[in-house]
Amino acid sequence: MKLVTLLISFFPLQIFGKTEGRNTQFYDIEFADIYGQTHTMREFAGKKILIVNVASLCGFAKQYPDLVKLQDTYKESLVIIGFPCNQFMFQEPFSNASVAQSCSKNYGVNFLMASKISVKGKNQHNLYHWLSSPKRNGWNDKKPSWNFFKYLVDEQGTLLRWFSPDTSPFSTDIISLIEKPSVK
Repeated sequence: MKLVTLLISFFPLQIFGKTEGRNTQFYDIEFADIYGQTHTMREFAGKKILIVNVASLCGFAKQYPDLVKLQDTYKESLVIIGFPCNQFMFQEPFSNASVAQSCSKNYGVNFLMASKISVKGKNQHNLYHWLSSPKRNGWNDKKPSWNFFKYLVDEQGTLLRWFSPDTSPFSTDIISLIEKPSVK
């Protein structure tokens, strides 16, 4: 029995329906914010996390004000993180500094913005690899199809659902999952 306990502590696995290994992997994911400071998803454990790949020149950039309002409304239980990406029709060609200034000035963005990343392809960021790999997240293989694609992760680091770019941040589907009590 001691050997089994020792092996489990070194090799986190999905055992008897538990998801410690999968969640640990999510919470260990690092990213740089738009100013270059390193973060891990562990900082946001205990809150739901809405992850959105964003682009300044995209028609869906009109969602920025609703994302700000959503963050302000649910700040006790939700973290929104925007991940600028230039992979869809080159709609985020600007530097991190320009993106930060534009988002603040034009949209009042007050939620966490990451440095520009790749959300698909050979340079796909580890976060988006986790979000779109069933072996890592437990069920989902859907990669972002365009800018403002959204993923919602629960308080324990489990991927709940993805949302298409045209899904409003205040859609009943998103709000119902944000307001749904956490299951531990």
